[in-house]
Amino acid sequence: MSKLFSPLRIRGVEFKNRIGVSPMCQYSSENGMPTDWHFVHLGSRAVGGAGFIIQEATAVSPEGRISPQDAGIWNDEHIAAYKRITGFVHSADCRIGIQLAHAGRKASTYAPWRGTGEVPVSEGGWETIAPSAVPFSGGYPLPREMSAGDIVRVIDEFASAAKRSLEAGYDFIELHMAHGYLVHQFLSPLSNRRADEYGGSLENRCRLGMDIARAVRHAIPETTPLFVRVSSTDWVEGGWDCDQTVALVRTLKDIGVDLIDASSGGNAASANIPVGAGYQTEFAERIRRETGIMTAAIGLITAPEQAETIVRTGQADVVLLAREELRDPYWPLHAGKTLRSDVDWPNQYLRAK
Repeated sequence: MSKLFSPLRIRGVEFKNRIGVSPMCQYSSENGMPTDWHFVHLGSRAVGGAGFIIQEATAVSPEGRISPQDAGIWNDEHIAAYKRITGFVHSADCRIGIQLAHAGRKASTYAPWRGTGEVPVSEGGWETIAPSAVPFSGGYPLPREMSAGDIVRVIDEFASAAKRSLEAGYDFIELHMAHGYLVHQFLSPLSNRRADEYGGSLENRCRLGMDIARAVRHAIPETTPLFVRVSSTDWVEGGWDCDQTVALVRTLKDIGVDLIDASSGGNAASANIPVGAGYQTEFAERIRRETGIMTAAIGLITAPEQAETIVRTGQADVVLLAREELRDPYWPLHAGKTLRSDVDWPNQYLRAK
């Protein structure tokens, strides 16, 4: 029997298999609102047989968006718009989570096909915030160093967004602490040069992430799973690394986080990342082994046999597919055939099974 297609229960949520669709920004929202593009994009992946989907980075405030076209859930008006999506995903026997995010110093930038670097205020941009007044790289906004009040506000924004997400029908929450966005900026000594209780030591640099995780865990029911995406390393000497990640994850587990989505990079423009098939799986395996928490492997996982090996050998509990799901929304259905697992197809597609 295929391990990849075996069910997994996390708190009060049952996932029909171990295949997840990774959160991927679509840069197609209007004032944070989802559009028909999101309905079709997410709905087709649910029909395609994934056990769960994690919706793209969804900003907890307007200033937390990566670009003006990013998704958001900072007010109650967003709730009804997302309900249409979550309702359809559930009708396809798929679970859906939402990745709550704040871009920090990487905010107010252009969508990839619209340009690069900072969006000026005259074109819909805004002032960015960060742990320290250090830009990500040339062409990016110079952020304002966050005050104590800013930090308190952001923590509250994450908790409020989590509550709205559950009202909108999401089954679980993922907190974005990776890829050089706000929480990762606090974690890494490359971007955090503060001298207060949120900077300096490892404990202090981890404080914002832990405060957000506690606030969200308190804001959602005990039965709701809580995931966290981390960048396991900056891939830069003197930056954030896997040793520090393991220490952070031990505390997150104590707070009530259930699964770590183990990615890497994003906080150093100069990083030399050794990209290759399954190049990040080792991080998921180490975090799982040393902390006992469930993990998701992500990063150039493309073949069914590769995904099966990852979960069967205990390198991770689930696999997340990104670009491969963009190329083929029906990858799970095809993988079922490859792995000789009798996967349910939608009734409307049975003639093609």
